Amino acid sequence: MRDEIRQLVVGNDELIEMIVIAILSEGHILIEGGVPGTAKTTLAKTSAILLGCEFHRFQSSFDSQPADIIGIQFWNADKKMFELKKGGPIFTNILLVDEINRLPPKTQSAFIEALSEAQATIDGTEYPLPYPFFTIATQNPMEFEGTFPLIEAQKDRFMFSINATHLSGEDEFEIIRRERDGMLNWKTFAKAMSPLFTREGILNDVKYVKRIHVGEEILSYIRDIIIATREHADISLGSSSRGSIALIRGGAGQRRHWRTETMLSLMM
Repeated sequence: MRDEIRQLVVGNDELIEMIVIAILSEGHILIEGGVPGTAKTTLAKTSAILLGCEFHRFQSSFDSQPADIIGIQFWNADKKMFELKKGGPIFTNILLVDEINRLPPKTQSAFIEALSEAQATIDGTEYPLPYPFFTIATQNPMEFEGTFPLIEAQKDRFMFSINATHLSGEDEFEIIRRERDGMLNWKTFAKAMSPLFTREGILNDVKYVKRIHVGEEILSYIRDIIIATREHADISLGSSSRGSIALIRGGAGQRRHWRTETMLSLMM
């Protein structure tokens, strides 16, 4: 999957690895940073194709409403009944939410429910989301006017958080070279790609990850890391118990990803 993505996307190796681990661990990713043009949309769309999944993108704005995300119930005059119109992008497998901090808090809550419970609530009725459901959200901390930054309790729903940075000089030169040689055409690249996985295959891999045994010594190590974040004088807010769960799931997901005999490398 990494080799396929590298044909179009330059750099972002860490994010590619996080995407695979998060999907195997049923987690989500928050990208923080005000750097534009870092191929986040292209990376998400490419991952969806290779994983054999459906992809939607939502561009956040300050006037977005929950109905724009999850859909609405409408009255069908012919059938004389209410029907669900899943008009929002949330009913998909891989969702990219650009600049989630531009959403008002009420609209952000619609996403947070989806991240936590893999469901959406419309007029009091709960609707499960497709499986797998994986979200990449971006937050731009460089601009504060008309924004509503996620509070810590909301950010806690994401398994991984990564800072977006500019590419190195070498990677920047590679982008320029590829543009000159006509190698950055998305439509051409997308047509040449074929899925490497299926939804059923992903489900089987997720089940495999859940069966990986985590020894008592690893559990103790995870506990020590989490407690240390809560007691360290330089940390104002220590990790929640979701951090412990993320380390267990992410470590197992990484083991499945790399097929190694240890999961310590994720936590060291």
